[in-house]
Amino acid sequence: MRSLSVAATGMLAQQLNVEVISNNIANMTTTAFKRQRPEFQDMLYQMQRQIGAQSSDAGTVVPNGVQLGTGVKTASVYRITEQGNLVSTGNLLDIAVQGRGYFKIELPNGDTAFTRAGAFQRSPDGQIVTVDGYLVSPGITIPIDALTTSINATGEVQVKLAGQTAPQTVGQIELNTFPNDAGLESLGDNLFIETPSSGQAITGLPGQDGFGTLLQGFLETSNVNAVSEITNLISAQRAFELNSKVITASDEMLSTINQLR
Repeated sequence: MRSLSVAATGMLAQQLNVEVISNNIANMTTTAFKRQRPEFQDMLYQMQRQIGAQSSDAGTVVPNGVQLGTGVKTASVYRITEQGNLVSTGNLLDIAVQGRGYFKIELPNGDTAFTRAGAFQRSPDGQIVTVDGYLVSPGITIPIDALTTSINATGEVQVKLAGQTAPQTVGQIELNTFPNDAGLESLGDNLFIETPSSGQAITGLPGQDGFGTLLQGFLETSNVNAVSEITNLISAQRAFELNSKVITASDEMLSTINQLR
């Protein structure tokens, strides 16, 4: 009885759906988190009667045929990269990206990662780093005796030193875009790495064509919508229950057959 295996694939699909939704909800307060959504496809069909086959010597053809589906499968879990809200933090090294773009991060093993979570801090050497101490590329060092630090919309980092009236530029923050942002591979810790699906990183300055601008003292929030996620969760739960009822009904039908004498 195919309905048992078909319903089982449906339950597995909705189980994955709930897992994706739960991860979205868990990251509602994660800086710059991008929600995910699973995409499903129907599986291979078993042909019982070929569509378009001749049904008589007169050349008449079967208009529909008989195709029986074998269930559902997961095609992908893709990332929705729409802009999150911006929230003021008051921290001078918190930077939000308005529009497209990722910060480039140098990992301890020498690899390169990318992030939109601009919750940056200063290292003991005065360099701008992530909360895990990873260097923001290109490396920018803020003098220890700097009185104030300002970052404008185009990424220029300027400091004011004692005894000077004009601010001094100490570095330039760059952004990176990808042909397919959803193709980036997530490493966790708000970090992504380039893949063949994402395409190679395109480096540019904030404010240039195709690149967003920066906003100092702000962070981008998660783009998870609580109401939407709860609605999706209820739909997934109902779909799981319906598939389980199919298995129960199929089992009862098999039980009836076993009792025939």
